[in-house]
Amino acid sequence: MSDPNKATSESLRQVYAARDPAEAAAGYDTWAETYDAEMAQAGYRHPAVGLALMARHLPPGTGPVLDAGAGTGLTGELLAILGFGPLVGLDISPGMLARAASKGVYADLVEARLGDPLPFDDARFAAVISTGVFTSGHVGFEAMAELLRVTRPGGRIVLTIKDAVWREGFAEGAAGLCATGRLRLLEETPSYVSMPGVPDTSPGRACVWERLGAER
Repeated sequence: MSDPNKATSESLRQVYAARDPAEAAAGYDTWAETYDAEMAQAGYRHPAVGLALMARHLPPGTGPVLDAGAGTGLTGELLAILGFGPLVGLDISPGMLARAASKGVYADLVEARLGDPLPFDDARFAAVISTGVFTSGHVGFEAMAELLRVTRPGGRIVLTIKDAVWREGFAEGAAGLCATGRLRLLEETPSYVSMPGVPDTSPGRACVWERLGAER
């Protein structure tokens, strides 16, 4: 009998090995059909951790919320159950977005890449959440400027961040934003393994910030 977590490991290897955003999007398009089942088998924790932090720091009914790197909508489904919204999902992969659309929890879905300019007005969102996206070979601190821009003053930014990305400039960059009065760190979890069912998964953490200051 085949081990389903070997399939997950291979899918992860392929998307992490992508040489450019188009190749990454194609890898996720291929993975979209089996993604939910494989991640469930792997014991994927990031969506639940992100949801818990949102619920701790914002009341149900808060919105609109940007699910940045929404994938197939795993996090969006949980947010909708607890009454957050309206939800807007963004992802680089049209295949993943098609799966997210089928779940019926998003008011809008947008194909775009974190790290590029985002197609949203300044201060549009009461909260931004991104789970499993700030990871090796995907997205780093460079995406924070646009997430700040589209978040309202007083809003929340909830991110999971792989420890390698955290050490490679994210922690320093976030500390700088806090020092200059643009963010306030509300909570940071200890490091944890996001997929305990997949061997050699490297750990990450989750953080919640409050967006401070003016809109820009």
